[in-house]
Amino acid sequence: MGQKTRPTGFRIGITEDWRSRWYASKREFGELLVEDFRIREFIKKKYLFAGIPKIEIERTRDQVIVMLHTARPGIIIGRKGQEVDRLKAELEDLTGRRMELKIIELNNPNRNAVLVAEDIAQQLEKRGSFRRTMKRALDQSMESGVYGIKVQLSGRLGGAEMSRCEKASRGSIPLSTLQNHIDYGFAKAITSTGVIGVKVWIDLGDYADEEKNDGTHAKAGQVPQKPKKTHKR
Repeated sequence: MGQKTRPTGFRIGITEDWRSRWYASKREFGELLVEDFRIREFIKKKYLFAGIPKIEIERTRDQVIVMLHTARPGIIIGRKGQEVDRLKAELEDLTGRRMELKIIELNNPNRNAVLVAEDIAQQLEKRGSFRRTMKRALDQSMESGVYGIKVQLSGRLGGAEMSRCEKASRGSIPLSTLQNHIDYGFAKAITSTGVIGVKVWIDLGDYADEEKNDGTHAKAGQVPQKPKKTHKR
């Protein structure tokens, strides 16, 4: 039996922060949890091509703060901020609460596992070769300065009769090291022959080093070297 754990869930509360930050009584908790799910689902469906890998939600007594991490903020903001106001009004109608939107731009989408997985899924839906698509994703991510990347596709690859699993990786993916920031993403490619699952793991290095460097330390095509650990006696 394979003992597999979702890397983000494995690190939440230790080195990763929660995606929803609020407190509620037992009576209200279920209702607010479903409301969070509806907010995320509504935004993801409405802005399918805006590249939104993460939606964080904070609640105060009288309002809900939604933080959208996006690779294409222009699609969500719109001309003179009209699209943001429209989205805010739609979310207020959906939840019946006062909303506040914060848009956080992602500088490099090739360093985000969810966006890489969604890009691979879109290429597969356009009938692209799965091997070429995987190789392209690996090359682009490594050029952006990550320490390692692993891609796994499962399903009827290339329209084959039997479903199978294909893996490809570059660099290092230390999944058991909690101090390493392993970004994980999943996407589904709905093709004419069936659904193909896409999983992506990206090693962004130690959390402390990531804050200092922010991906600028690596030149294009060069794998960044991890700093050596020193043991104090």
